[in-house]
Amino acid sequence: VQLVESGGGLVQAGGSLRLSCAASGSTSSIFLMGWYRQAPGKQRELVATITGSGITNYADSVKGRFTISRDNAKNTMYLQMNALKPEDTAVYYCNARSFVQGWRWGQGTQVTVSS
Repeated sequence: VQLVESGGGLVQAGGSLRLSCAASGSTSSIFLMGWYRQAPGKQRELVATITGSGITNYADSVKGRFTISRDNAKNTMYLQMNALKPEDTAVYYCNARSFVQGWRWGQGTQVTVSS
């Protein structure tokens, strides 16, 4: 499984961004996908996850502001981020959990929110 993120960038506080993650390879082996983020000097943390059937889970810090979704036909996952805050600044990583290959990661995309 290979993962490629896109959609990061610089935005002002209160603005919005949409991240995408395109999966390729053994995508039929994926049972869960998610977004994680890592800010400078901090550990990588869970942002949101989504199952193949669309069941979602969010970190408390992003509930009500971020929405995770996936298009199974396109093997693509999205993260719509609204009402962004400076504390959302981080490198965002796409994650897929595969029955065959275990945890897989994308290369990461930078999200910077200015105050």
